[in-house]
Amino acid sequence: MPVNIRKSLKKFAPHFIEAQAVGLNEADTVLRICRFFEAVLGYDGLADISREAEMKHKYVDVCLKVDGRVRLLVEAKAAGQQLRERHIEQAQNYASQNNYRWALLTNGVDWHLYHLTFEEGIESERAFAVSLATPEDLEVAAEKLALLHKQALKKGELEAFWEQTVAMSAATIGKALFGESVLMLLRREIRRDTGLLIDPEDLAKGLHGLLSPEAREQMGPARIRKRRRSARPRKPTASPAPESGVPPDSSGA
Repeated sequence: MPVNIRKSLKKFAPHFIEAQAVGLNEADTVLRICRFFEAVLGYDGLADISREAEMKHKYVDVCLKVDGRVRLLVEAKAAGQQLRERHIEQAQNYASQNNYRWALLTNGVDWHLYHLTFEEGIESERAFAVSLATPEDLEVAAEKLALLHKQALKKGELEAFWEQTVAMSAATIGKALFGESVLMLLRREIRRDTGLLIDPEDLAKGLHGLLSPEAREQMGPARIRKRRRSARPRKPTASPAPESGVPPDSSGA
């Protein structure tokens, strides 16, 4: 069960909102963010939080550890600075040297979490983006930021969340939706209702057109995914019977 951080988050959020209003500098914002990790997300300030870590001349503002192992990289910006995608690059470069999978970009008010992969270069995908700016935002923020709690990382809750997110993504659902077996089922249902036998390619295009522009962009073109048909095993060929009256050669010659 996720850790409930709603009460402590509501107490701490005004400090970040105030920092944003007065334009607090980056160094002081980082101090507040580290205090947040302690007071709200359960990290030990001495054992679990490292500042300005360096690896091969690449720096990251904060590393969060669980049981002595780095689990989350944090790139922090000044409270009044708007977050940009390019801001995560520093943490990405550091992560690539160590095969770390999670990076957090924040200015205290806005929190963007990224999942990183390194199979073909460095790729990042945003897992969530939340804000503490309004009371309405806090409910969603409490649910998502609880995944970064020390106990949640220990229990694997963040990884489980990511697996669920990937499984429910437009790309994954689209792969299943445009599978040959699913389209054939839809084709039969349409024929049963209308009497018309729709071409599978036309059906795929029509189904693709029902989706939102964002979903279509993630899925790509409407391509039918053919089922792989396993080859039938070949029957063994029987050895020819020896001629009548001639025993088989057993000399080994």
